[in-house]
Amino acid sequence: MDDLAIDEQAVRLIRSMDRRLTQPRTGECLVCYVARMLDEFGCDTTLRFARNYRDQMAPRATRLERRLGNMGGFCDCEVFLNGMRLAPHLRTYDANGEEIAGEGRPACAWVRKGSTQACAHWVRRPRDHYGEC
Repeated sequence: MDDLAIDEQAVRLIRSMDRRLTQPRTGECLVCYVARMLDEFGCDTTLRFARNYRDQMAPRATRLERRLGNMGGFCDCEVFLNGMRLAPHLRTYDANGEEIAGEGRPACAWVRKGSTQACAHWVRRPRDHYGEC
């Protein structure tokens, strides 16, 4: 009986830590949140972080997956490969003029509660750009 109680406590602790680590910040936009989660945990070829954000911050956004899919975002990393990128004035480049992904990304510019829109730091990629995870 003691071992079961310890196992249950361990499971509760892990779930509690998982919720704290993956909790969207107050005012954080969907795109900044997904970028932050990808930096920490990587992509599992699903929209797990986008869905988590929606479920916690904007549960009425029932067409989120469709909207992301329309811009080529069929998993969390494709949101960036195909859909969104940092605004031009926030991008960082190396000596060869190649963009350095994830470098110099500022803190989220914030959005209103319940929104799944990107903050002012993000712009849509041109439609002719398409990549896969």
